[in-house]
Amino acid sequence: MCGIVGLVNYQKDLPNKKNVLNKMVQTLAKRGPDEEGMYLNKNVALGHKRLIVIDPQGGKQPMVERFSLGEYAIVYNGQIYNTKELKNTLLENGFTFFGYSDTEVLLKSYIYYGNDVVHHLNGIFAFAIWNSKTEELFMARDHFGVKPFFYTEFDQGLIFASELKAIFAYPNFEKIIDQQGISELFGVGPAHTPGLTVYKNIYEIKPGHFAIYNKSGLHIETYWELETKPHFEDFEETCIHLRALLEDAIARQLVSDMPLCTFLSGGLDSSIITKFTSDYLKKEGLAPLDTYSVDYVDNDKNFVKSDFQPNSDNYYIDLMSQNTYSQHHKVVLDTPELASALEDAMIARDVPGMADVDSSLYLFCKEVKKEKTVTLMGECADEIFGGYPWFFREDALDARTFPWSIAIQERQNLLNPSIANKVNLKEYIDMRYYQSLANVEILDQDSFETSQKRRVSYLTITWFMQTLLERADRMSMANGFEVRVPFCDYRLAEYMYNVPWEMKAYKGREKGILRHIMKDFLPEEIVNRKKSPYPKTHNPTYLKAVKSMLTDIMKDSASPIHSLLNRDTILDILNTDGKAFSRPWFGQLMTRTSAYGIPLSGKYVA
Repeated sequence: MCGIVGLVNYQKDLPNKKNVLNKMVQTLAKRGPDEEGMYLNKNVALGHKRLIVIDPQGGKQPMVERFSLGEYAIVYNGQIYNTKELKNTLLENGFTFFGYSDTEVLLKSYIYYGNDVVHHLNGIFAFAIWNSKTEELFMARDHFGVKPFFYTEFDQGLIFASELKAIFAYPNFEKIIDQQGISELFGVGPAHTPGLTVYKNIYEIKPGHFAIYNKSGLHIETYWELETKPHFEDFEETCIHLRALLEDAIARQLVSDMPLCTFLSGGLDSSIITKFTSDYLKKEGLAPLDTYSVDYVDNDKNFVKSDFQPNSDNYYIDLMSQNTYSQHHKVVLDTPELASALEDAMIARDVPGMADVDSSLYLFCKEVKKEKTVTLMGECADEIFGGYPWFFREDALDARTFPWSIAIQERQNLLNPSIANKVNLKEYIDMRYYQSLANVEILDQDSFETSQKRRVSYLTITWFMQTLLERADRMSMANGFEVRVPFCDYRLAEYMYNVPWEMKAYKGREKGILRHIMKDFLPEEIVNRKKSPYPKTHNPTYLKAVKSMLTDIMKDSASPIHSLLNRDTILDILNTDGKAFSRPWFGQLMTRTSAYGIPLSGKYVA
């Protein structure tokens, strides 16, 4: 896992931009604390910051390969999980290898397959390859956008990077938030429309897309997307197929030259990952698995049961640790550090995110990084298998908007009146909602429930899941720590997308089919445990700390918050401890908005 940056310009001599490139590279130091490198020639400049996970000596980047009178240079962030199969194909076709890194395999796969290489990859990736023969840059991003890839056309050329801050480091680049940016930030945020950012003229390569930049300009194509297909297997066949896909997805993600662990919350998803990983390590004769969980000071005293968080994790964590004989480590965070890390978490994202849901993961990864470099986590299972409450609640299903974000009027009320008069958040959200639903194909044989849940599933996977994947990448990589998400294997996702809802929600339960195939594999209490989300602090001192921070911001007359937000609304939030928001801000954890993260570094242009 790494950070990548690059410039392509056919009008300027890019070796003269070495200092600029270096400045951009250094903004990504936390993503790649181990090594750095640059590649420059007349039209292209590539930079890389490396987090060493595979082949310390043979995986250095930028990696350059000379082949058939051409030169190919790659910068790459990610992990290719079918490296072994790709390498065997290349060996059979005359390629030789100097190391065993997936970087070398990926570069030579591009030389062999050309632009079609994306159809042969299973993994999480964002990469760019300069092809000197065609004088063009090939760029690609993984199926679900686990790894980030931002770009802009500026100064007569193309600029790209793993994070926005690297683009901002380019000389004279102006950060502008226009009406669309405001709508993204306050209307759909902390999610975002695939392909867009809150900043004008900065975009991302969409998940499942590749791009080519040459003297004719930028050309973007889709190489993969969720596709509606008939499902012909019966329930038993489906369970067998699903189990095989799941086992293979986890096994492929256990390759690492660095210490590896799993995150264990005691929920179904993390328990599955932990059990498979533990069994794999035992089979290979390796050391017992290390597992990690996060909790908060005095959470046991302040926990309040809710529909979204029905029980505490500790009992179930201990149960799974005993079941797998793992060496378990509990990371306990305190309120002051959770509040103070809000700024670090926002800087890691470059835009306001999920408040303490971000800062807690940031601190968790920071602590685990002291002992490990790679972890597997259970993220994405709820999206793939239909585990969220909105799959079952009629009010959410009938909301005619994104079911995790129904507080639309509350969002509108946040805006400064001068902006609110020009920006209609409901119109923007409606446009994005129906625009996205237009991509969902319903089959004639789909039952009413399957067709209804297919729509919700598509929205959840392409919008909500992207937000959580972005959170996982930014919070982990800001600590030089790699997170892998086996449930996000595209083969597993596309298979489950077409499993009828009656099978998916077996016995009427959320993730029913997943529970069923695990019933002889995990303790019964884990299999039947009601979904519980990522642990959140229930300590009232956290709200008090954030309230104090926001109060100080409101007293600062120079704060950007005054030009963006409605002062009366913010004061109402402060006076009611956030209860002015009667509905959750986003999903199941952001039940009270944290305006602390609102100020941005940029200029608003109406």
